[in-house]
Amino acid sequence: MNSPDITAHFNQVVDTSLATVIGYDGFIISTIEHLMATFSGLSIDNARVEIDAYEMPIMDGSAGPFTDLILKAGIKRQDRPKCYFIIKQPTELKENGKFVGMYPSSVFKITGTIEYDHPLINTQSCTFEISEKTFKTDICRARTFGFLDEYEMLKRFGLARGGSLDNVVVVDKKEIMNPEGLRFPNEFVRHKILDCIGDFSLLGMPIMGHVVVDKSGHAFNHAFLKKLFSEKASWETSIMHEDVTV
Repeated sequence: MNSPDITAHFNQVVDTSLATVIGYDGFIISTIEHLMATFSGLSIDNARVEIDAYEMPIMDGSAGPFTDLILKAGIKRQDRPKCYFIIKQPTELKENGKFVGMYPSSVFKITGTIEYDHPLINTQSCTFEISEKTFKTDICRARTFGFLDEYEMLKRFGLARGGSLDNVVVVDKKEIMNPEGLRFPNEFVRHKILDCIGDFSLLGMPIMGHVVVDKSGHAFNHAFLKKLFSEKASWETSIMHEDVTV
């Protein structure tokens, strides 16, 4: 059986319409953002993932199950140098009301803002310094969300066949349809930050910088990464000798 290797790197991204999809030589792996966010959030930078389908399992719509399983299995730390992607100068991309920027910072943090014309969401914004503790307690369990009319349309076209109230927060015109409600009052923007962690992990090394996103998504995040990587003066890589999580 042919088992190709696909590197989880932004230059391997082949689609961002509904999720982040990487591919190589005709093979694809879809919906990698939640697992990649888990690796990044837990400071894991050396991992091999084996999968027997073209799409990562959606689990409960969050990175919580991946986080729990990895922590249960255990994380090995190696005494090896760790390479960081350090932001030296601001880089910004703005288009059609969407915005992504990266700015110098001594830590990795993300400020996310979303805006929906819906009374249960409206405008939400928050900032997190990304650490193992913050990821486990504040970010990893925020679930994918969608609107009932969009979900029904996808079903009619044969898409979202695995979607249910068990793995997505479904928003009707006036209420959250999931019986258990929300896990956080601002679960919507927290999930967008979770997606950002996964998308930006495709730089291939941990980031030392402040990421600011406003109404962005997988496609715009990917466009920003291409712009950032082309602007060589705005970043540098630096090796630090410390315990490295693998």
